[in-house]
Amino acid sequence: MSQRTVRVNELLRLEISEQLHRRWPTESVRITITAVDVSPDLREARIFYSVIGGKEDRAAARRLFERASKTLRMEVSKRVILKYTPAYRFVEDKGVAHGVSVIDLLDQVAAEDAARDEKYGESPSEEA
Repeated sequence: MSQRTVRVNELLRLEISEQLHRRWPTESVRITITAVDVSPDLREARIFYSVIGGKEDRAAARRLFERASKTLRMEVSKRVILKYTPAYRFVEDKGVAHGVSVIDLLDQVAAEDAARDEKYGESPSEEA
């Protein structure tokens, strides 16, 4: 990926996020734009987002993007001048949710270890 594409991706990510949170503050409070991937010809952009919350929050985010895509594209094109304004395709970033589930599992294991140590009278300082 060229340096220019990397810069365009980051610029679009920042601007899309800013416009999203500026124009739809209550609906977008749980949404984070995690990355943008623009095609080499700058005609299409995949916008990756994550949502804090459950299924209902993710469905609300999808509805917001369906409803606001055209307006969001128009507002971003006013501030980011490119030869072509790319068409947006919003994709949920499952990596963040997967990371949170891994951390939850690690916390659960740590809690079980602490409970086991308490039950058998061991303390972490005695193991060393």
